[in-house]
Amino acid sequence: MSESVIRLATRASRLALWQTEHVASLLNQAGLATEIVPMQTVGDQVLDRSLAKIGAKGVFTEELEESLRRGDTHLAVHSAKDVQSTIPPDLELLAFLEREQVNDVVISFQENFDIGRAGILLGTSSTRRKALLRRFYPLASTAEARGNLQTRVRKLEEGQYDALVLAYAGVHRMGYDHLIRHVLPAERFVPPVGQGSIAVECSRFLDKALKEKVKQALDHPATHRCLLAERAFLRTMEGGCSIPSFALASLTEAGDMHLHGGLISLSGEEYVDFTQTAPAAQAEGLGMAVAEHVLGHGGAAILASIREHRGEQ
Repeated sequence: MSESVIRLATRASRLALWQTEHVASLLNQAGLATEIVPMQTVGDQVLDRSLAKIGAKGVFTEELEESLRRGDTHLAVHSAKDVQSTIPPDLELLAFLEREQVNDVVISFQENFDIGRAGILLGTSSTRRKALLRRFYPLASTAEARGNLQTRVRKLEEGQYDALVLAYAGVHRMGYDHLIRHVLPAERFVPPVGQGSIAVECSRFLDKALKEKVKQALDHPATHRCLLAERAFLRTMEGGCSIPSFALASLTEAGDMHLHGGLISLSGEEYVDFTQTAPAAQAEGLGMAVAEHVLGHGGAAILASIREHRGEQ
């Protein structure tokens, strides 16, 4: 495979293509030619079940990773929140792009939409969002909302839901800002690990000089440092992407790292969170420490209950 043109593996959805085109433009500005290679993942093809019920790790990444292994592509472009907590040893996360606003938002075609009103139906495919909605907006009901963003917005317009709860980043990138009715506070609706950032993955065996050029063109060091802490949290929780966990790292003015992480039960009734600050250089240790505190103060019992509910061993 020639390295004169960088081949970028991506999901074929409009949002994924937007993200990959953004990556391509940054690489082009650095003097690297690119070609985009769209493909379908299990998560794109299986739409009649929730992500939790599909069960496989990497439901939005596995096919892209296989293309890296075969040498068909040089880089895989992912939404960082879709990347499994443990990367296979022959692959690596090379870069994280500068993070977009991290919040969840509520979008609706109803202009005066009240999320706290009794009987409203909120569409989401996220176990974390469902659980948080049950806790903080108990009068609302939730329904599974799978499919790409345009499909979900079409279902919303058809009246299948009163509103959708989504990540601001995707809503903004696809130009649906005019439908935002509520921006949910990140202190209460803490996002999942990686929300708002784009991750770029490659084979560990990719040419070192090329990797360095790509990293220089794409990586945002502050975002990368925060994602190291968040991903260490998720890895220590050993719950995967489909459990209702959350973690958000941020850098203080003094240069330290602040991490707020936790876990909520599927019903929303049990909630364990913890916040800790440490030197930014200790990002991964901080992520592990916060996860261990959460697990030791009720989180392990919540995880066991979730696994029992899903029939997992």
